[in-house]
Amino acid sequence: MDRTRLHALLARESAEAARRNPRSRAAYARADHLFGRVPMTWMNKTAGAFPRYLAAARGARVTDVDGHQYIDFCLGDTGAMAGHSPAPVTEAVHRRYAELGGATAMLPTEDAEWVGAELTRRFGLARWSFSLTATDANRWAIRLARAVTGRPKILVNSYCYHGSVDESLIVTAPDGTGTPRPGNVGAPCDVTLTSRVAEFNDLAGLERELAHGDVAAVLMEPALTNIGIVLPEPGYLAGVRELTRRHGALLINDETHTFSAGPGGCTAAWELEPDLLTIGKAIGGGIPAGAYGLSAELAERLLARTDLDLVDMGGVGGTLAGNALSVAATRATLAHVLTDEAFARMSALAERFEAGVRAGLDAHGLPWSVSRLGARTEYRFTSPAPRTGTESAAAADPELEDFLHLYLANRGILLTPFHNMALMCPDTTENDVDTHTEVFAAALDELAG
Repeated sequence: MDRTRLHALLARESAEAARRNPRSRAAYARADHLFGRVPMTWMNKTAGAFPRYLAAARGARVTDVDGHQYIDFCLGDTGAMAGHSPAPVTEAVHRRYAELGGATAMLPTEDAEWVGAELTRRFGLARWSFSLTATDANRWAIRLARAVTGRPKILVNSYCYHGSVDESLIVTAPDGTGTPRPGNVGAPCDVTLTSRVAEFNDLAGLERELAHGDVAAVLMEPALTNIGIVLPEPGYLAGVRELTRRHGALLINDETHTFSAGPGGCTAAWELEPDLLTIGKAIGGGIPAGAYGLSAELAERLLARTDLDLVDMGGVGGTLAGNALSVAATRATLAHVLTDEAFARMSALAERFEAGVRAGLDAHGLPWSVSRLGARTEYRFTSPAPRTGTESAAAADPELEDFLHLYLANRGILLTPFHNMALMCPDTTENDVDTHTEVFAAALDELAG
C-alpha cells in the first residue's frame, strides 16, 4: 500500500464530505450541550470530521439533513436488521401506543407469551425474560449464572462483543494472561478479578482457564463479530460445549450480532446447546428490546432457590424491561419481518455482496480476506482470515478504513462505522449490492493508482 497516495486520497474524500454536508457540519458545531457533541459518544466513531445527521430512514435507505440518500448496509449496526421502520412494526407500535394506549404499566401483555414461544421455536431455550438491551440481558444472565453455580468469574473470548458488560472488557496479553481491554473507561475493579479470557478457536487455552474451577459461565458469540467476523473452526464449538460441561460451567450464547446467521441465529443453524442465550437490537425492529433465554432445567433450578430475590432487589430486571410497546414491536418483527423466508433472501444477498468484494480483491491481488455469517459480510486487511480476535484486531488499519468508508459514503453507501461490516435487510436489493460492488472496485482502482 502506497501510504502517501492513501493519505492524499483520504484528505480528498474528507474535504469532499465536508463540502457535501454543510448542514450536518453546522449541526455538529452547534451541539454544545451534548457530551462529545453527540447523543452517545460512540457516534463520534465515524470517518471524517463530523457525523452525518439523520433526517429520515425507510427500509434499506437513509436520508441525511443535507438531502443525500444512502444505501444503508450499516442498519444501525444490526439494530435495524429488519430495515428502517418496517410497516408491520410501525402498525403494531401505533396500535399499542396510540390506539390501545400505554407502554409502561408494569402489567404483562399476552404478546409476551407469543414472543417467548417464538423465541423457543427459533433458538430452543425453554424459558424467556425480557430486557431493553442485549447488554442488560448479558448482565442479568451473568448474575443468574453466578447465583446458580456459586462461582465468581465469567470467561469471555478476547475481543468479543457483549455491549458494555464490565466482565467482557478483557483481552489476552502476549503471555496469554488476561489484561484490561485498551480504552476501558472507569472500570469498577481490575477485570481479572471478575473475568477470565481465552482466544476464540483455542480449546487448549479455554481448558486451561476452566481448570481453575472458578468460572460460572462462558459468555461467547458463536462467531466473533465486532472485531470483524471470525468464524469457528470445525469442532471448536462442540469442544467448548464439552469443556464447559466437564468443568461445571454454564454456556451463554450471545446472538445479538450472530442473529444474522438465520432465524434462530448460530444456535439453530449449527445445532448448539447453550444453557442460556442472550439477544437484542434486531428483534424489536428498531424499538429497544432484548431478551435472555434459559434451558428448562436451569430455570427450574433458579426458581426453586428461595434465597434468591428474583422479584424485587435481586439485581435482575428493570422498570421498562418487557414493556408493552417493546414486546408488541418484537412480536411484529418476528411474525412478519425477520421471517424464515426473509433470512433466506438476506443470506443470498450477503453471498452476492461477498462475491463482489472478493472479485475486487482478486482483481488487484490484495492480501485481504472477506468472511460471511448469513446476512452479514465483512472484510479485513489481512489474509488468510483471522482465526482469533487478537489476530483480527492486529489487522486493523484506521486510515485505510476511513478512506473506504468516506469514499463509499460520498457516493451514497453506508457501512457500519466501527468496522467494515455490511448487513442485508428484507428491503435490500440485488441492485444495492451491485452498486456497492462497483463503487468498492472504483475505490480499489484509485488506491492502486
